[in-house]
Amino acid sequence: MLEKQPNGSTLPVQSPKSCIVEEMDSNPMVSSLLNKLANYTNLTQGVVEHEADEDSKRKEVKVPRMGTFIGVYLPCLQNILGVILFLRLTWIVGTAGVLESFIIVFMCCACTMLTAISMSAIATNGVVPAGGSYYMISRSLGPEFGGAVGLCFYLGTTFAGAMYILGTIEILLTYISPSAAIFKAEEVGEETEAMLNNMRVYGTCIIILMAIVVFVGVKYVNKLALVFLACVILSIIAIYAGVIKTAFDPPDFPICLLGNRTLSKRSFDVCAKFTESNNETKTTTLWRLFCDSSLLNATCDDYFSLNNVTEIQGIPGIMSGVLADNLWSAYSEKGSIVEKKDQPSVAGSEDTKMGGLPYVFTDIMTYFTMLVGIYFPSVTGIMAGSNRSGDLKDAQKSIPTGTILAISTTSFIYLSCIVLFGACIEGVILRDKFGEAVDGNLVVGTLAWPSPWVIVIGSFFSTCGAGLQSLTGAPRLLQAIARDGIVPFLQVFGHGKANGEPTWALLLTAGICEIGILIASLDSVAPILSMFFLMCYMFVNLACAVQTLLRTPNWRPRFKYYHWTLSFLGMSLCLALMFICSWYYALIAMLIAGCIYKYIEYRGAEKEWGDGIRGLSLNAARYALLRVEDGPPHTKNWRPQLLVLLNLDSEQLVKHPRLLSFTSQLKAGKGLTIVGSVLQGIYLDKCTEAQKAEENVKALMGVEKTKGFCQIVVSPHFRDGISYLIQSAGLGGMKHNTVLMAWPQSWKQTENRFSWKNFVDTVRETTAAQQALLVAKNIDLFPTNQERFTEGNIDVWWIVHDGGMLMLLPFLLRQHKVWRKCKMRIFTVAQMDDNSIQMKKDLQMFLYHLRLNAEVEVVEMFENDISAFTYEKTLMMEQRSQMLKQMQLSKNEREREAQLIHDRNTASHSAPAIKASVAAAVPEKVQMTWTKEKFVAENIVTILNNVCLHARNQSNVRRMHTAVKLNGVVLNKSQHAQLVLLNMPGPPKNRKGDENYMEFLEVLTEGLDRVLLVRGSGREVITIYS
Repeated sequence: MLEKQPNGSTLPVQSPKSCIVEEMDSNPMVSSLLNKLANYTNLTQGVVEHEADEDSKRKEVKVPRMGTFIGVYLPCLQNILGVILFLRLTWIVGTAGVLESFIIVFMCCACTMLTAISMSAIATNGVVPAGGSYYMISRSLGPEFGGAVGLCFYLGTTFAGAMYILGTIEILLTYISPSAAIFKAEEVGEETEAMLNNMRVYGTCIIILMAIVVFVGVKYVNKLALVFLACVILSIIAIYAGVIKTAFDPPDFPICLLGNRTLSKRSFDVCAKFTESNNETKTTTLWRLFCDSSLLNATCDDYFSLNNVTEIQGIPGIMSGVLADNLWSAYSEKGSIVEKKDQPSVAGSEDTKMGGLPYVFTDIMTYFTMLVGIYFPSVTGIMAGSNRSGDLKDAQKSIPTGTILAISTTSFIYLSCIVLFGACIEGVILRDKFGEAVDGNLVVGTLAWPSPWVIVIGSFFSTCGAGLQSLTGAPRLLQAIARDGIVPFLQVFGHGKANGEPTWALLLTAGICEIGILIASLDSVAPILSMFFLMCYMFVNLACAVQTLLRTPNWRPRFKYYHWTLSFLGMSLCLALMFICSWYYALIAMLIAGCIYKYIEYRGAEKEWGDGIRGLSLNAARYALLRVEDGPPHTKNWRPQLLVLLNLDSEQLVKHPRLLSFTSQLKAGKGLTIVGSVLQGIYLDKCTEAQKAEENVKALMGVEKTKGFCQIVVSPHFRDGISYLIQSAGLGGMKHNTVLMAWPQSWKQTENRFSWKNFVDTVRETTAAQQALLVAKNIDLFPTNQERFTEGNIDVWWIVHDGGMLMLLPFLLRQHKVWRKCKMRIFTVAQMDDNSIQMKKDLQMFLYHLRLNAEVEVVEMFENDISAFTYEKTLMMEQRSQMLKQMQLSKNEREREAQLIHDRNTASHSAPAIKASVAAAVPEKVQMTWTKEKFVAENIVTILNNVCLHARNQSNVRRMHTAVKLNGVVLNKSQHAQLVLLNMPGPPKNRKGDENYMEFLEVLTEGLDRVLLVRGSGREVITIYS
């Protein structure tokens, strides 16, 4: 489409339709976007399923079919109910009593319920990818927290696999086939050690076998999942059936007691001291265990002789009233005999050795907090539903409903089992961990109906299946973390077989699992995985609380029954349970998570997931900015907040990278740093170049370790851009108070005739904005961050008082390792009527009060030699005089200043010619001690008077005289200093003298390697007060 112009030419005009077509090149159509969202699946984001690779004919992604019951409720039920219920719950009830056991279970179940509520809110806030808790936490709290907690969850799942395998072996060797043990106890008291060695050998074999099964085919594990679930459900039904049966027909499981001590029936069959047979009294096997022979007159154990052997029912039934006896705790030391409380007993001699006698002993010391750590793994497994979110029809509906229902069901089962065990089973049987008093039967199995073997076989297969599922799930979780790329050293575990199976992750998982197996004790492994799961749950609650409190626009969960107070309560409960279980394990787990967090923070890949921690940081920053007063800080809190002005070349690269090195050395990461630069042109034309320039500057800031912000301004005029930065950089109270820039080295070149004008205008604008100015001359000679000065001086030439900037800057520089070994020297200038000795003493005392270590030297000069400084700031000279008490201006000097200011306003451009004349007149050595004879002998005044005949203006001569004289003195004292800091006088008000001003500064600093010209803001920046 063409449009006719007034001059007769035609221009193409875009129609509205063509504009839309152009937009579509970069943005998708609404219909295609909606179609992608409706057909979203996370199968491609997670690990490729083993079956999908084998069946290559399936081209289309299967639509998820599982509902709440099959997809969430049953997997959660299967994962929550497990080894602890069958092997340890009866022992926990017997040891802690019904009431304390109820408290333990209630606390743990409340913790998981609160976590499930938080998890439901997160899971229903958008589509949850496959990966479960790791993805939820990392996308809510950021990659650092996500990686740390994800790895903790991985370690918890791996150690859970070890715990399930140990449970499997315990069932096998204790209840199914005790004769299969490889190691036998040769002496009394070695039974425990022999059992642990059996655990290690069998455990290692089973891990290898399970790893091979998982490697060969995950689909076989998945197909067996239903069998394992059926075993769990049948076992629980058998327990409840057995409880009902005890009401009218309790099972016959007699217990043998000697006095009030429980006897192990593994060693004898008849519960009596002797039997009557054909009117003949015969001693039993039990007699021979306690006595030195089978004769009736044999010497027997003292306690055995004094007490009778009695037999009671181990399971008296729910109607027996045994619940009252089991209400209270019965904690004991390691190696104690399990005793019945209300049974009559006569104490024997205390010297009797217990070893070798057929008593039931406790294998570990018991106390409340230890039982919490052992029990907690039995309530884990609540993430099973969220881990399968990709296979659900409606994950946002199924995950909350299924998970909360599963937790409610399992909580009811656990709480009811505690009461029922306490009401049906005798206390000594409950405290008998391995069922030695009931012929080596599983204690919970004695209660089950129709046979104890239902529980034994059911628990064996369920624990075996749970171990297989842990070895299946943990490697995939590690692979998901590795593929996210947030932990660099884990990237190798993101690879696997061609079909995506995580081979390397499986090997690592089996290796970590082996560590748990080598520990070999179920009671020692359980608290370890409790820590990792509790930490994971704690951060799920934290994620929900943070998102709720921040009220981010994207936080719109479909699950409405949550509140930040519930999440906070859940988080507090998790933290409390961690320290209740084991304070040292809790600290170790936190240390591991903290190390992973810091590693990801420093070495991990940058990820922006819109997480809550970023939102929290923004809220905190906003709050802090509003709190910071929009005004100058107190002198005690003053530090240079820098605006660093960089020059860029035609490729948008930084011309002087050492300026950023010097910035990082001066700041050491503290305070505000804004790195700014100006591109000349129109923003619409230069926006791409501005982005490139910003990327280059940020990259250099990273290399030089300069912590701060980057701001690139595009302006039609370079000078205006600098002015914009000086005026508007920063936000609120976080604004710069100091400008750092490099000296324009090529200001004399004709092609750069505007560079010095921009420089002088920048000096004027910083003064108008009441900001300090630092100008680094010969910036390319300044040290990098890798260099180290092993010796040398930082020399400060303090001519006029500038608020203390000259004193403060060397102190800040010496905090950095580049300048740390440099010494600080302060030179000050005395005039004719000053007392140099007193002046030095006063300056030393002043530095002492400032807590600064520096050498002090007073240099004596003519008052005319520093006229360029005295005419600039009489007030500043008076401030210095007040501080040092001796540096006073004479009356004639004050009267002369008015004339000097007038001279400056009429300055001309004759400085270059004067420089050559005056340079020839400089004496080789400057006299530093004043006497009348030397003063008369000086011929400088005469020479200067002759030079002034050829000058247009006496003011320029005076200024150049100052520059030459001071330069000579500074070179004499500081030529070999590592850094020289000088007062920087201001430019003349009359702009015609700008070029002379540049020449003045050039002459002043000539011959020095590294110079920092300092111009204070006019306010005090250092104080003697604390």
